[in-house]
Amino acid sequence: MTRSFLRDDDLTPVEQAEVLALAASLKAAPYDHKPLAGPRTVAMIFDKATLRTQASFSAGIAELGGNPMLVDGGLAGIGKRESIADVARVLGRQASQIVWRTYAQASLDEMAAMSGVPVINALTDDFHPCQLLADLLTVQEHKGALAGLTVAFLGDGACNMGNSWLLAGATAGMHVRISGPEGYVPDEAMFARASEIAATTGGSAVSESDPVKAVAGAEVVVTDTWISMGKEAEADARRTVFGPYAVTPDLVAHASADAIVLHCLPAYRGSEIAAEVIDGPQSVVWDEAENRRHAQKAVMAWLQDPARLEADHE
Repeated sequence: MTRSFLRDDDLTPVEQAEVLALAASLKAAPYDHKPLAGPRTVAMIFDKATLRTQASFSAGIAELGGNPMLVDGGLAGIGKRESIADVARVLGRQASQIVWRTYAQASLDEMAAMSGVPVINALTDDFHPCQLLADLLTVQEHKGALAGLTVAFLGDGACNMGNSWLLAGATAGMHVRISGPEGYVPDEAMFARASEIAATTGGSAVSESDPVKAVAGAEVVVTDTWISMGKEAEADARRTVFGPYAVTPDLVAHASADAIVLHCLPAYRGSEIAAEVIDGPQSVVWDEAENRRHAQKAVMAWLQDPARLEADHE
């Protein structure tokens, strides 16, 4: 059966741990494993602006021995000039995997259902699971075991990163606190799903509107831009409503003394995060950005041939 990676809870807790362990192994020896040798082609489609996603997937595919094939979503006219189903059928016969950064989660789901090859979510409006694997890899490198750690996500929690931190953090057995103003937290169904997962891993998932209470004692502090793609017209209003949730030195002082700070970038210093924080000693943002490559390599390798990889790493 073809496996895809469309949302964070597509991986069980055991599988998530396997992928993270593989990512660490591939980071330690980046050129030793070639599951895409041939080279096998991986199609990459970007409907949204990208820097880290395109760079990390392109480099990672090449390091795995594969061929990164950039498909111009505008020229292809996916869903307009040609249906998603027809595009999926075509690409599924040209590529061994498909990476898609797009808008609607339903579109990605349809691509996966029709392509016959693994499809990887490189970001949708609902989830950003590859970023979360990179984040978890970064936390694991700096903190050791993930289970039992408390993470506070501040700002616009009603976004793909808020949703993904709930699901991926719960899968890892972490205590996830989402802190944002009223109307800017994940919906109840997302909290319910995260709590369902957390019940099996010892983690938890809660909403805490008070940013100081949210970061109190947290080992991991996370934020993201307040003005996501497509929200530019709301910029002024968002800066006002999210002001109390800015990750400043004063706010971080309420977290654990050795807390680390993450931001998936692009960052706007003086807005959602202070320059003194993102450029300071508690920031692991640049490790996090690098780890996109290693985490995504692990996902691609695991989806390509999980049985063989298990044998290789015994």
